[in-house]
Amino acid sequence: MTLIIGLTGGIGCGKSTVSSFFSELNIRIIDADLIARLVVAKGQPALKKIEAHFGLGILTDGTLNRGLLRDLIFQDDHHKAWLNNLLHPLIRTEIKRLLAAAEGPYVLLEAPLLFENNLDDFSDYDLVVDLDPKLQLQRASVRDGVSVKSIKAIMDSQIQREQRLDKADFVINNNGVSLQTLKNRVVDLDKQFRSLQKKLK
Repeated sequence: MTLIIGLTGGIGCGKSTVSSFFSELNIRIIDADLIARLVVAKGQPALKKIEAHFGLGILTDGTLNRGLLRDLIFQDDHHKAWLNNLLHPLIRTEIKRLLAAAEGPYVLLEAPLLFENNLDDFSDYDLVVDLDPKLQLQRASVRDGVSVKSIKAIMDSQIQREQRLDKADFVINNNGVSLQTLKNRVVDLDKQFRSLQKKLK
């Protein structure tokens, strides 16, 4: 039995950096965001359903215009609910398949909306990367090249910071932390997770 660790954090918290450090330790990463992109890739049945629902304008050169889709669902809860009902079952099925096939001492399920989409149903323990909201806004805005207002809207659509921390079994505080310190924390957690895996056997 492979131990499953859910990895999450608010936008701009450094979750992807933490994930990359685990990857350097040869830990299998299952990326829910990547899976979400694959199920709506060109030629996929889900993309055809999205086109039929939103119209041909939702595509650019036959591929999904993700920015436009994001704007549409943020403005309309009905559109958001329809899209979630279409995609969530597909994403969960693929995550379940990949988790079942994963090998190693443990596997990381990386998902920005781990708790919001109940993907923690799959995990044995959950790791949250935490950052002060003001730094979140600043980092995500610079990284993505979008307005602070847009980042704030995304943050508001996610679970509240306090709720996320309450659900966490492990927390990495990324406030004012160097990359080396962050990497050291990942190495420490890797040892803990390997120890937890041994107890499962």
